[in-house]
Amino acid sequence: MRKKHKLVALGIVEAKYIATSMACCKAVWLRNLFSVLFEHVLDTIVIFCNNQSGIRLLENPVFHDRSKHIDIMYHFIWDIIQRGAIRIQHIKTDEQVANILKKPLGKVKLLAF
Repeated sequence: MRKKHKLVALGIVEAKYIATSMACCKAVWLRNLFSVLFEHVLDTIVIFCNNQSGIRLLENPVFHDRSKHIDIMYHFIWDIIQRGAIRIQHIKTDEQVANILKKPLGKVKLLAF
């Protein structure tokens, strides 16, 4: 059963920003869990995003016209990136392994993933 989101994004950049922010929240939680269980602090966690505008918005804590209506709870990602716990890295759409679960792929792409 699919979970319905409580928020509607007004554009692709905002949607990627919110999705990446939620992924960062889960990554930080897992990082803290691993440090408690194994008494070892993990290195920087890399999160891949295929939207360069979204990455620029995530890494630059300057107020943008695109971000003025995004709920404040999603802006905590700026602090996490500045502390070095998370790093956002661009990945081409063709190289996303997650596409095997989301899109019908040709034989060549399927075998490559």
